[in-house]
Amino acid sequence: MSSPTDENAAIGAPGQSTGSRIVMKFGGTSVADIERIARVAEFVKLEADAGNAVVVVVSAMAGETNKLVDYVKKASTRGNSRVSDNLEYDAVVSSGEQVTSGLLAVMLQSHGYKARSWQGWQIPLKTSEAHGKARILDIPADNLAPAIDSGEIAIVAGFQGIAPDGRIATLGRGGSDTTAVALAAALGAERCDIYTDVDGVYTTDPRITQDARRLSRVSYEEMLEMASLGAKVLQTRSVELAMAYHVRLRVLSSFADPAEARDGKMHPCTVICDEEEIVEKHIVSGVTPSRSEAKISLMTVPDEPGRAARIFNELAKANINVDMIVQSPAKTGKAANISFSLDETDLSRAQDLLAGLKDEIGYTDVVADRNVSKVSVIGVGMKSHAGVAATMFKTLADRGINILNISTSEIKISVLIHSEYTELAVRALHQAYGLHNLAEAS
Repeated sequence: MSSPTDENAAIGAPGQSTGSRIVMKFGGTSVADIERIARVAEFVKLEADAGNAVVVVVSAMAGETNKLVDYVKKASTRGNSRVSDNLEYDAVVSSGEQVTSGLLAVMLQSHGYKARSWQGWQIPLKTSEAHGKARILDIPADNLAPAIDSGEIAIVAGFQGIAPDGRIATLGRGGSDTTAVALAAALGAERCDIYTDVDGVYTTDPRITQDARRLSRVSYEEMLEMASLGAKVLQTRSVELAMAYHVRLRVLSSFADPAEARDGKMHPCTVICDEEEIVEKHIVSGVTPSRSEAKISLMTVPDEPGRAARIFNELAKANINVDMIVQSPAKTGKAANISFSLDETDLSRAQDLLAGLKDEIGYTDVVADRNVSKVSVIGVGMKSHAGVAATMFKTLADRGINILNISTSEIKISVLIHSEYTELAVRALHQAYGLHNLAEAS
């Protein structure tokens, strides 16, 4: 269907959407400038022309959120006292998505399509009161569903909602992914397409090794582990939502040519779905590095009940997530050394908190290390195969890479290593598990 020139006959007239409900999400690199937004409009037009009821979720233009965050930091330190007001932080940083949603709506209107931008409060996308890292509580479909079913293309500003206090609340970095999946769940969408700067989920970071292979399908469980362990394709909470509500996801590249899809060519992608849909389950599907790690060791903690509980309870109350906890006997006395990994951005806060607990906990010293990385192997096939850990440990030992901490789950094994060995470890493990021999997804 071609775009009409008569604005009174705009595509999307009431009753014209006869296909499925589709949610499309475009990240910052996909909407980096007007030319990129024009390409996004072509992808959206493809779905609208197919008769689908379309919701588009957009991020801020690439680099815009960082710029807005920097503005807030500078403004908060201009006076005599430092200000930390998360409500105003949200008001500022959410504006980037509002600009993008409006521009895309205007772009589609200029092509004769019926399109309208939506902000979080207009849906309304209801969130918790945790400004800056709010969680979605509810999305009533009363406003959005009739609009898209009537043929209007809804362009939703991602990353934002409205808190119980009536103020804008943002969902944390990467929150537009969560917005898109939550909307797909609320609307009962056939699928949620995540357009980004890569054409799918790979066995590892292609920038580390050219042997990385694109996977045709990944289970929710595998994707959740990959996202939480450092893969940047999807935000962790968005995968949690998709798994909970069985929202079918596709990861595609917005750098593909929309004209090819109009000619019937299928663009490369990775489908994220239930494990039961994956016929061939690899023992290991991916090797994921995370460089944003740090390690804290508490030395000679009295080895008695309640000490560890006190440490990690206080960290939890401060919203500091920890991982890879190891307790080992200290060299002297009835004491233990306790070490754990955490996100590097939380290191300073954790050190300050633990310093205030020194007398109560009774440790002798705190040793912090930023020079660490986490490398993980993930795969649903690990559930039924032995020897995965042995392969990992032997591979690293053969390269002289020392393991600092270890953590496991049913489908992943993670190790903490010195950061200078990150890329060597990833390449070695990728080859050791035969991921370089996987057939490239079609």
